[in-house]
Amino acid sequence: MAQEVHITTARKMLNSGDPVDITAWKADGSIVHYKRCISLRYDFYGGWRNIKILASGECRKLRDVCIFRVNDCPVFL
Repeated sequence: MAQEVHITTARKMLNSGDPVDITAWKADGSIVHYKRCISLRYDFYGGWRNIKILASGECRKLRDVCIFRVNDCPVFL
């Protein structure tokens, strides 16, 4: 089983600039998987993160607290 990581470690993984796989909850409670994406911008006060999916070039906005898995490692608060 994969090693669990704290949210601060997950933020460091996202801010490193390396492509990562992210699994997160959407606002309606469904689960979304982002493969090979990079973090473009992070708003500390709002808790929002802009990510870019490398395969399609799409940009998405998600909250850090909704991320529950980074690179198949569970994220805890």
